[in-house]
Amino acid sequence: MTRPLRIGIWALVHGNRAALHDPQEPYDASWRRNRALILEAEQLGYDCVLVAQHTMNPHKPDLDQLETWTACAALAAETKRIELIAAIKPMLYHPVVLAKMATQIHEISDGRFAINLVNAWNRKEIEDAGLEFREHDERYAYGGEWLSIVERLMRGEEVQHDGRYFNVHNYMLRPAGHRPRPTIYVGGESGPARDLVAAQADVWFINGQPLEAVQALIADVRSRPRPADLPPARFGLSTFVIARETEAEAQEEFQRLFELAKEDAEIKAYVKANTDPAVAMRKTQAKYQTVGTNGGTAAGTVGSYEQVAERLAAFHAAGIDTLLTQFQPFEPEMRRFAQHVVPRLRAMGAVQPAMAAE
Repeated sequence: MTRPLRIGIWALVHGNRAALHDPQEPYDASWRRNRALILEAEQLGYDCVLVAQHTMNPHKPDLDQLETWTACAALAAETKRIELIAAIKPMLYHPVVLAKMATQIHEISDGRFAINLVNAWNRKEIEDAGLEFREHDERYAYGGEWLSIVERLMRGEEVQHDGRYFNVHNYMLRPAGHRPRPTIYVGGESGPARDLVAAQADVWFINGQPLEAVQALIADVRSRPRPADLPPARFGLSTFVIARETEAEAQEEFQRLFELAKEDAEIKAYVKANTDPAVAMRKTQAKYQTVGTNGGTAAGTVGSYEQVAERLAAFHAAGIDTLLTQFQPFEPEMRRFAQHVVPRLRAMGAVQPAMAAE
């Protein structure tokens, strides 16, 4: 049975998603803005929010950067329905400490909390903190062992672990175990990332790209060995949406953002210099002319309201059941999507009844 399509947003943890110098969206990565954004998204019916993790701004070191885990703890107390997905880079937190934080936020939110494991691409962020930035495949080995400890602790199990990277003896966390543990999302598209998804993840987040590429990625992960006690893996997709009454209007807005993004050449050079060249996400995104992050508009979500709804319904039919949307300027475009695209998806039978705007 196909699950309904859940639609979420990216929190603006480091500001604008498409172009930094946009007169329609002045830079603002503050807690105040993100709080208001997420509360409005919940009111509009969005199902989840991904709060990406960076300790320093990855685009420019003198720009503000929202902290993920403290923000999610606050949001857990202020929201009522929306799922809060906190990204985590295993190199930044010992698994025992992170599992304790996760179980506490899960408790505060009444079970609406999830984690998104990302094995880090920003070398500067790790090394400048005096931490070891392990090479690509080893990061996934480290992350897999890290996650195996966190998952058991979040379930309430007493953990005894002697491994390559961690030694944890007779550890048990409370409160835990009286409700299903937080959902585990995993990002990354390399071979080791896909192995980790198949072995340990509930949901795989795929960066935006054309339907045929996404279908191939889903088929690949479904073909990999998976523990018998885990349900089938589920799949999410990130995409930057530009939807208008007509395709011509949407393309005009795409060109506006594309030209503005050229002004960020220095920032993009800074990001590239700090990015591990082995990261699959960067190689994938380089194939397409896009705006936005994590694949941006490469999934083809630029067009009329009807066209965008049809493309998203096609991804849903291919196996995507969680959609993470980006917009710019974010708030008015988030409202536009809820008002004009979601009703069309609902008419197609793709979205949950909760995801419906007035």
